[in-house]
Order: sequence, then structure tokens, then C-alpha cells
Amino acid sequence: MGTLGKVFAFLTDPANYEGTIGIPFRFFEHFLMSVQSLLVGALVALPIGLYIGHKRRFEFLAISVGNIGRALPSFGIVALVFVFAYNLPGNIGFWPTFIALALLAIPPIMLNTFVGIKEVDRDTIEAARGMGMTETEILRRIEIPLAAPLILGGLRTAAVQVVATATLGAFTGWGGLGAFIRDGFSVRDFGEVGAGAVLVALFAMTTELLFAGIQRLAAPRLASSRRKSRRRAEPVDAGEPAAA
Repeated sequence: MGTLGKVFAFLTDPANYEGTIGIPFRFFEHFLMSVQSLLVGALVALPIGLYIGHKRRFEFLAISVGNIGRALPSFGIVALVFVFAYNLPGNIGFWPTFIALALLAIPPIMLNTFVGIKEVDRDTIEAARGMGMTETEILRRIEIPLAAPLILGGLRTAAVQVVATATLGAFTGWGGLGAFIRDGFSVRDFGEVGAGAVLVALFAMTTELLFAGIQRLAAPRLASSRRKSRRRAEPVDAGEPAAA
């Protein structure tokens, strides 16, 4: 039986869908880890990106963090965090994987949020200030709606990276779908290795499509919100003075 046949046999074997080492449980582990890491990364990155973009301060820091996040190898981050976090309570590989994935999610979210807020038309912002809007109102009602497409794009990039990189956590003692790749290599079962790779790829592709769908569904609302935001910030024309 060829490798493709072994992969198909593994994926269709009912025994591989049972217990804590079955595909459903491993998928749930992978899903939960990815969601938790993405949420923590977003909770850290979004406020920082909003602040830097709105205040126009620490721009060099935001760009540097974004560039470093793209340059660092994912496995290197997981391995480095593992060295410092392996003795934390719980599963030996949970905390290193969780921390590494959260750190991996921060740069694209923060950078896209910063760029999106920064690129909002400054004349629109000044007009809003001239109308008496507070800085919080400007951020909430003008800048965030106008920057939303880029912010969603950052979340989309981070989500796909987190789902794909979570696979590496299996090699530091955690589970997830990467456990099939790890276990398959240990016994030279390339059908299991291939099946694990297929499952991870499908999960990453589904995540990409899901966020793309969210962006597409949100586009009409975002366009409407952007029009309302611009109208709020436009100065009212008092018109020509009446002739005597």
C-alpha cells in the first residue's frame, strides 16, 4: 500500500476517532489552544495598536515588533519559551505552546491595527475634533470603523499562523493534531504522519476561509459605518448669508 493509501486508511479507520488520542479529541485540543492563544494575543495587541495609531507615538516600536515577529522562526519561539516555562504546573508542553502562540499572534494584529488607525484621513480627524468630539469618541466612532478592514486582516493572518504553528507544540510534550505527526515519526508510520499533516492543513485552510467569510460579510456594514463616520466628521455648511 502506498503512502496515500495509508493516509486514507488512517483517516477512515473508526479506531482513530475514539478516546483521548483520537482525531476528534486531538482536534478539540488544537482548536482550544488556538482560540485561547489568539484571544490573549488580541487582548494585548489591539489596545497597543489602537494607542500607537491614535497618538502617533512609539511608531518605531510597533514596526520593529512587527518585523521581529515575521523574522523569528516559529519553532525557535516555541523552543525558547519551553526552556523558561516547562516547569510551570500542568501539562509539560501546554504553557510553552500557549505562551509562544500568544506571542506569535501579537505582531500581525498590533501592526495591522496601528497601520489601519494611522492611515485614517487626518482631515477627517481634525474635523471631528472641531465638532467637539472627545478622543475616545473619535477612536470609537471614526478611526476604528475606518480601520476595521485592516484590523480584521491582522486577526486573519494571526489566526492562520497560530493554527499552523500549534502543530509544533506536540514536539514539546503537548498534544493537538501535531501529535499524529510526532507519533507517526516515532514509529515510522508515514500514513499517520501524512494524515496529521492533512488534518492540520485542512484546519488552517478552514480558518483562512472562515475569516475571509467574516470579512466579506462585514464589508457592507463596514462600508455603511465608514460613510456614517465621515458624515459625523464633516463640518456643517452654514450656507450663504441672506441678502439684506
